Amino acid sequence: METKKKLSVGEKFAYGIGAVGKDMVYMLSATYILYYYQDIMGVSAVAMGIILFIARIFDAFNDPIMGVLVAKTKTRWGKFRPWLFVGTLLNAVVLFLMFSAPPTLNGSGLVAYAATTYILWGVTYTMMDIPYWSMIPAFTESGKEREGLSALARSCAGVGSAIISIITVLSVSALGNLAGGANATEIERLGYKYFALIIAILFVLFTTITCMTIKEKSSVEMKQATVGEMFKSLVQNDQAMTMVIAIVMINTALYITSNLVIYFFKYDFSPASWEANYTSFNTFGGAFQILAMMVLFPLFRRFMNTIKIFYVSFTMAMAGYVLLLIIAFSGTANIYLLLIPAFLIMSAIGMLNVIVTVFLANTVDYGELKNNRRDESVIFSMQTFVVKLASGIAALVASVVISVFHIQKDETAAVLTAIDESSRMGLRLCMTIIPIVVLLIGLFVFKKNYILTDEKIEEITKSLKETSISEKCS
Repeated sequence: METKKKLSVGEKFAYGIGAVGKDMVYMLSATYILYYYQDIMGVSAVAMGIILFIARIFDAFNDPIMGVLVAKTKTRWGKFRPWLFVGTLLNAVVLFLMFSAPPTLNGSGLVAYAATTYILWGVTYTMMDIPYWSMIPAFTESGKEREGLSALARSCAGVGSAIISIITVLSVSALGNLAGGANATEIERLGYKYFALIIAILFVLFTTITCMTIKEKSSVEMKQATVGEMFKSLVQNDQAMTMVIAIVMINTALYITSNLVIYFFKYDFSPASWEANYTSFNTFGGAFQILAMMVLFPLFRRFMNTIKIFYVSFTMAMAGYVLLLIIAFSGTANIYLLLIPAFLIMSAIGMLNVIVTVFLANTVDYGELKNNRRDESVIFSMQTFVVKLASGIAALVASVVISVFHIQKDETAAVLTAIDESSRMGLRLCMTIIPIVVLLIGLFVFKKNYILTDEKIEEITKSLKETSISEKCS
């Protein structure tokens, strides 16, 4: 077998820049597609919620199918890069089309356009996402090099998401004005169209750098879990089931907030300066989340175990939501006050993202001891599945809230105005109380069922080693 050289700085940069582009595209779709079609294009909020929910479920089941296709691919350019490049090109085109809905369309025609482009976006995103993460073993050594590159790519993905959270609203406004938008709605419509085009071009450019720089140095066997294997593993591993429920609850709470907070700034907190305030809130929130993963979690880890940090994080998140609710009802328009709940919520989410990954790894060892089978690839495939499921559930919940409380612009007003008082009250309560309830459900399930303490993990590790030694000796 050919000896692999250590990765160069250029190769690490090339792989990381691919993650930046990939998650810029994902964040643009996940955070702004509901707002674009409901608030700008005028599609029914409930119709959009149903579309997003069904598409995300379909996309989650599409992952294993795509994994099988990639695993069976053999070309002169390797197994993964052809899918990565072609998938990126197709996804970039669909992204642009998705945010370029013809203004002449309305009613069922616009709903059909939204549904078609969004489902195609999900399929083509999966086409490039699966090979991107699966190709790591083909050009890295196992151990620290592989773990280090995976961590780098995850961090770069976080940077891509943060960039979109920070620049989207102000960029859309600037581009829409440059394109000659005649009114606020047209400015946003044109702004999203050209912003999506810019992000699509950057996406293709970044992925091209990845494909041209990274060489698949070996042929690797890619084991991809089927949907049946995922559910079988869940049924047979109660600790994995517990973590899956916790991950769904954590991400559902986060996505509900991210889908509704743009409406809060635009129609409640500060209609006159909502773009700047929303951008500031996201800038600090994204920074808090990244710093929590890189600084706060390691700091807490010096003084307490991961389970205690898990409970601390949940407490921080719920305290943040309560504080956000109090500030919202106080009538203040001071954006700096909102940075306090932003710190509590986003720091908690950042640490929880780290912790659930650790806990998922623990369930692999637990499952091996309990079932005499190591389902590592299956367990971690479920993480993608359940995050997509959570985003679909959250989009549906957010769309119902928007519809029930009639959260939309007053087309007769000369300038952007706040929604009526009952709608504002409903938005504030749903934006905070629903995530708290969702988090409490996740916390209850975890506290009742999760048993993998540090001591228990040591015991399991010892048992697995003894079993391994016994099998080698026999």
